Amino acid sequence: MHGFADDNTSLAELARIVLDYSKERLELDPVPLDRPLTPAQLQERAGQTITAEGLGGQSAMDLFAEVLAPACLSVDHPRYLSFIPCAPTEAAAMFDLVVGASSIYAGSWLEGSGAVYAENQALRWIADLVGLPESAGGVFVPGGTIGNLSALVAARAEARRTAPAGQRPFRVATTRGAHSSIQSACDVMDAELVTVEPDERGRLTGERLREVLLAEGPETFFAVVATAGTTNFGIIDDLTSVAEVCRELGIWFHVDGAYGGAGLAAPSVRDLYAGIEHCDSFIVDPHKWLFAPFDCCALLYRDPEAGRRAHTQHAGYLDVLTEATDWNPTDYSVGLTRRARGLPFWFSLATHGTQAYTDSVEKTLTVAAFAEAEIARREGFELVGERFLSVLVFRRTGWTAADYQAWSDRILDEEFAFVVPTNHDGETLARFAIVNPQTTTDDIVAILDSMG
Repeated sequence: MHGFADDNTSLAELARIVLDYSKERLELDPVPLDRPLTPAQLQERAGQTITAEGLGGQSAMDLFAEVLAPACLSVDHPRYLSFIPCAPTEAAAMFDLVVGASSIYAGSWLEGSGAVYAENQALRWIADLVGLPESAGGVFVPGGTIGNLSALVAARAEARRTAPAGQRPFRVATTRGAHSSIQSACDVMDAELVTVEPDERGRLTGERLREVLLAEGPETFFAVVATAGTTNFGIIDDLTSVAEVCRELGIWFHVDGAYGGAGLAAPSVRDLYAGIEHCDSFIVDPHKWLFAPFDCCALLYRDPEAGRRAHTQHAGYLDVLTEATDWNPTDYSVGLTRRARGLPFWFSLATHGTQAYTDSVEKTLTVAAFAEAEIARREGFELVGERFLSVLVFRRTGWTAADYQAWSDRILDEEFAFVVPTNHDGETLARFAIVNPQTTTDDIVAILDSMG
């Protein structure tokens, strides 16, 4: 840690400035939604922020607090229901400051054993929810995209390691409801993505999967990706039947639970995940529905050695790490440099206990069930698709795409709520993603009322 000889703000003063702002932001109740500004507006209000002389800590913080921060939406606002929101606990958000101040490199046991130990305990809690064996393990990566990519890289490496001579599996199977990161991973890997038509509930099923695999040649596939909570509708695939087909044909079974995996903590919906315990790899983003700050994705392997074989980087200066038997997190994913991004999640779990997490996930499911019933009872509103978890998609009868967009723009401009439209089968629709325990039934009623 260091300052600069000619720094115009002392360490003590800088600490006061940063900690005062952080405390005030964490104490806001409710937080402001705020709204985006155009580049021209920001140029006018903020101007040139990087100068030869520096602005000084107080001026830089004032600029951030008064101009830049209000031009960023608060994803922890209770009426932020777009995409998948992020609503970290105060404990997790505060501990993120500690991680930044601690100068911990968390890529190896040698350099960050204490951090890695704590992260691994948080990973163990998730592995237990999934039903993975004690030997399972993994790493916290930046997000679901890197988590899915890392798992698929390991899956391909294992398939090619065990395939007969001359055979190089190059395909991944999933449904069109899978997250866009699966296609992105295949693009990066130069792999072919084969989609399976879902059933009438939108799920990947073993029956339809088997038909496609046998028709295309199961030996050409290195992974099947099922989803435990699709982003657009929250659909959970038929994991039991998919797992059976994967075992039958000897194909790696990966489950993308980036959003919906958090529902494993809720007894009321745990039965929806039957079969997940058979997965070879799994991801969930605690920064989505497990109340951690960005960026934090838990990646788990049934057999961590498969991840290690695929991802360990070799170089002379790394021999001291790669030749040891220590648990080095960077051996299990794409990337070498890593911060201890799992520690804020660990600290919140250690502070509040896992029951608080169960209670909070259940609370959001209760609000989602209320929203489902409220939409169903209102004239001029129609649910689209089945609610599995805490995502709801619905139409306002008679509305065009322009109507949805005008409504969304208006409520954001008023800093009332952030609800962007979605698209399904060419139709523009409204969508709620409820993962913030501070979102109430009154919020749902108020947003629906705003649709007229």
